Amino acid sequence: MKTQMQKVQQGFTLIELMIVVAIIGILAAIAVPAYMNYTLKAKFSEVVLATAGVKAGIEVCIQDGNCGTPGGAVAGVAFGTNGVPTAPTATDYFLSMTVDDAGVITATAQTAGGLAGETYILTPSAIATDGKVTWAKSGTCTSYAGGALC
Repeated sequence: MKTQMQKVQQGFTLIELMIVVAIIGILAAIAVPAYMNYTLKAKFSEVVLATAGVKAGIEVCIQDGNCGTPGGAVAGVAFGTNGVPTAPTATDYFLSMTVDDAGVITATAQTAGGLAGETYILTPSAIATDGKVTWAKSGTCTSYAGGALC
């Protein structure tokens, strides 16, 4: 009696390898654009974060009655006065910030790392009688082609 030799599978077939490559290609086509948007949002978060201290300072200024009255209009806001901190310094992705007399904060991004000088504008839109400030968000960061950066 002869023994039959069994064939042992030695690897993947060409079609199996092609299917794996196609799946990886499809996943990459979806992931790369999403990753690019994610990195731009992460870079722009530096601009948003730069406004936090000034925003808090304006809220305290309003609640203390130094920059308008609760339930009324905001007036007399300036960097370095009435509890509003000085303007933050530029960073890799944050360029500058301005605050007008009415408390409108405008922060501008650098033109680097995929950012193109987008703006982030916070406007004190409503002030409750207890001094709570509601902020309206606008600027060119809201009209970014891949979705809003802010």
